[in-house]
Amino acid sequence: MNKGLIAICILLTTVVGGLNYTMAKLGLHVASPFLLLAIRFIGSGLLLLPFVIRRRHPRAAKQWLQVAGVSLFQTILVMTFIYLSLHTISASTSAILSSTNPIWTILFAFLFFGARYRVVQWAGVVIGFMGVIVTQNFNMQMNEGTIYALLAGVFWGFGTLVASRWSKAMDTWVLTAYQMLFAGIVLLLASLTLEQPYLHLTSNGNSWGLTLTVLIWMICFSSIFQFLPWFYVLKHYSPSKASTFMFLVPLFGILSGALILGETIHWYVIAGGLCTGIGITLVNRPAKPVRDALKLGSSGQAKGKINGVYCFVRE
Repeated sequence: MNKGLIAICILLTTVVGGLNYTMAKLGLHVASPFLLLAIRFIGSGLLLLPFVIRRRHPRAAKQWLQVAGVSLFQTILVMTFIYLSLHTISASTSAILSSTNPIWTILFAFLFFGARYRVVQWAGVVIGFMGVIVTQNFNMQMNEGTIYALLAGVFWGFGTLVASRWSKAMDTWVLTAYQMLFAGIVLLLASLTLEQPYLHLTSNGNSWGLTLTVLIWMICFSSIFQFLPWFYVLKHYSPSKASTFMFLVPLFGILSGALILGETIHWYVIAGGLCTGIGITLVNRPAKPVRDALKLGSSGQAKGKINGVYCFVRE
C-alpha cells in the first residue's frame, strides 16, 4: 500500500467533495436536480469508457449486480438527497449533515457485521449526533432539507461499507465508469418521471460561462476526480479510517460556500461541525496496538479489527 498515494487521494476527494456542495447549489440554477445528476454521471461514464474498455471487466452476473449496488448506495441515493437538500438549506449545512457518514458507517458495522465498540467510541457517536443538533442552532427542525441531508449521510455510510467489500475484486477504473453510467441512466429515468426537467443555458441570469463551468466541474471533477481516488482508497485502505477524513469535506464546503456563494458562517454551524468532527474522531479511535491481528482476552473475547474498525467480537 502506497501511503503517499493514499494521502493524495484522500486530500483530492475531500477538497473536491467540499466544493461540490457549492457547485451543486450553482448547478440548480442551470438544471433540475435529477437531470443535472444524469448529465453529470452519463457524461463522466462516457468519458471514462475509452480508458476502461480494454481493462478487466466483471464476468459473473453477481459482480455486475454488485456494480449496480455500489452505484445505488454510494452514488444515486447519496447524490440525490444532497441535491434535494440544497433547495432549502445552505451548502455548508448540507455538507455538515451529510458528512455524518462515518458515524453511520460505525452503526451499520455494529448492526450488520457484529462489530462491538468501546465506551469511548459510543461516546463519539453521541457527540457526533449532538453536533447535528448544534448545527441547527439547538432548534432541530426536521424540515425537508435537513432530512434529505441526513439521509444522504445514512446512505453514504452504508455505501462506504458496501463499496469497500465489493470493490476489492474489481478494477477501480471499470467500477467507477460503469457505476456512474448506471447511475446516470437511472437518474435520467427519474428526471423524466419524478420531476419537471428543465435546462437553462443562458436564461434566469445564467451565462454561458456559468453553465459551462458547472457542467465541466460536475462531469470531470465531481465525478471522475472524486470517485476514482475514493474507490482506490476504499480498495486499499480501511473504510472506517478513510471515513474519518471525510470530516474535511464540510470544512471545505463551509469555506467555499462563504467565498463563492457569500453564505454567512454562523457560530453554531462551526460549533456543530467541530462536535461532529470530535465524535467521528472518537468513533474511529483505535484501541491500544496488539501484537497480533486477533488476540484472545481473558474474558473469552477476541480483540482486533472488523472492516478496519477496532472492536471486540465474541469467540
